[in-house]
Amino acid sequence: MNVAIVAPNQNAYYETYIQAHKRINANVFYYFDGYIPNQLEGVGSISQSRWISLMEKSWITILGKKESHSEMLFARSLRKNKIEVVFAEYGITGAALTNICKKLKMPLVTIFHGLDASVKDVIEKYREEYIALFLYASKILVVSSTMQEKLISLGCPKDKIIRTPCAPNNKFLDLNPTFNEPKSFAAIGRFVNKKAPYYSLLAIKKVAEKYPDVKLYFAGDGELLNTIQNLIRYFRLEKNIELLGIISPDEYTSILSKISGFMQHSITATNGDMEGTPVSLLEASAAGIPVVATRHAGIMDVIIEGETGLLVDEHDVDGMAAQIVKLIENPDLARRLGQRGKENIKMNFGMDKHLEIIRSVLEGAKKTSKTKKSL
Repeated sequence: MNVAIVAPNQNAYYETYIQAHKRINANVFYYFDGYIPNQLEGVGSISQSRWISLMEKSWITILGKKESHSEMLFARSLRKNKIEVVFAEYGITGAALTNICKKLKMPLVTIFHGLDASVKDVIEKYREEYIALFLYASKILVVSSTMQEKLISLGCPKDKIIRTPCAPNNKFLDLNPTFNEPKSFAAIGRFVNKKAPYYSLLAIKKVAEKYPDVKLYFAGDGELLNTIQNLIRYFRLEKNIELLGIISPDEYTSILSKISGFMQHSITATNGDMEGTPVSLLEASAAGIPVVATRHAGIMDVIIEGETGLLVDEHDVDGMAAQIVKLIENPDLARRLGQRGKENIKMNFGMDKHLEIIRSVLEGAKKTSKTKKSL
């Protein structure tokens, strides 16, 4: 099966879930650089300038006169590489590709990840395009039950939706944490509004009032980094919070091997932006580390409250601090939550299962398309 995976970016550090999708059991062609892609991984630009005028004449009869050069170039590349099904990463990408796939009579499957199904301005801007996508797409994948309900409210037929949270790399399941640092915790993710890094900082500040040697390994980058740096200086938390910047998976596993908990204070941002299912949280749970997080979006799908992690309401800094203290004071509880979390991820949210769901959906879309064409 020849599959075109289409994503806006080639390898953004925070999109490890997209990189994982390249490993589906299929012949994958990875297109990137915009919602209508301009690049094919391993090949480079899909534009061949000397052929554009000839191509326009031949493809204009298929796609119509209103299509752009980039749409015609992408359509030509799909045909040239004998693509059988298109898999669009993000709803916005799927919306941009709907017209091309429809005119080529090529099956389209789209996966929504977060902002594409929650940010108010995005939903309003793409409302009509989303309706067209919902009507044409073979299936729509979502990474959380909250997202599923949102898309249904926007007009997506319920029977077209498949829920499959993004999954952690299997290497995290192989980790056996030592809990050697009983007062150390980790948080990893972009420093953006929906991840509310300032709330994690304030929770650690609160814990430090009782345990002055509490430590947070804080990894990531983003628009709120400078704010966090200033707050660390203002509250004199330099000994408690270590900013690591962007870290590699190996660096992350090294941290997970010794800490006693992972924290994630995700919230719904004022513009509506929400998480899908945070992969770093899944990785921590797969590693056997207990999670302290908020009752937010896909987090509630993968963390069993009281069994694999401890959850608090959004904006409840005192509650999060209290749960961190609970893990410090009850190391046996931390280990039990972590072990149960590892079992839960392995059984229900493993990478192999996630990739097989995607492969099966794409295979089904291809077969359905061929059946329709033969009728």
